[in-house]
Amino acid sequence: MSLSEPMTVTSIQSLIQSKALQHIAIIMDGNRRWAQNKGLPSTQGHYQGYKTLKDIVEYCSDVLHLPALTVYAFSTENWQRPGREVDFLMKLFHQTLQDEIDELDEKNVQLRFIGNIAAMSPSFYKQCLAAQQRTAQNTGMIYQVAINYGGRAEITAAVKQLAQAVKQGDLEPDALSEADITRQLYTGQTMDPDLLIRTGGESRLSNFLLWQAAYAEICIIEELWPEFTPDVLNRTIQVFQQRQRRFGR
Repeated sequence: MSLSEPMTVTSIQSLIQSKALQHIAIIMDGNRRWAQNKGLPSTQGHYQGYKTLKDIVEYCSDVLHLPALTVYAFSTENWQRPGREVDFLMKLFHQTLQDEIDELDEKNVQLRFIGNIAAMSPSFYKQCLAAQQRTAQNTGMIYQVAINYGGRAEITAAVKQLAQAVKQGDLEPDALSEADITRQLYTGQTMDPDLLIRTGGESRLSNFLLWQAAYAEICIIEELWPEFTPDVLNRTIQVFQQRQRRFGR
């Protein structure tokens, strides 16, 4: 991306206030490559990625006043990574939530987890539910963290729920609509993303928000996730602002 002058914070705030940008989703890719480039273990890359995420969440909430932010933290496929790395990530998720929940609540952020968190460890599952319940009435930024998440699994679960409703006679097949499917998704109470960002230069969705991102503007940037800063976000939003959204028309 070679934009010399990124948008000012005031310009981005105006874009958000105009409803043109309400929801940003991010595939946080590149932690392991960042660590490898520096001769560090992958765990150090994930820890640096956490620090970057903390900065971005604060910037989106406190400065931009963005209505919704969704981040891809751990996919259903990530279980196939080395056991030591997965164990580190599970401990990092637990510790991060424990350390950050007070501040998120104080900042009026509404925290939601999307994905099959019921399949996580019982202690982490309870921790997630407690955090969601604690922040459920907050009216600031909706902050969705995708953990044990897969877009195909999400859609499959939604279809199963709708099929059960049809079987029970609560729903006529011909009456089934896109809105019905949307409501059954993990994100059923959140607007679809306007902008989907992937760091690290890879051009794929990796099973992330497959239904919800149907008309999102997608920006692939070269910076690895630990290198992602508010300035990089501003430049990416500028790319979004310069596009003409067509919504399939």
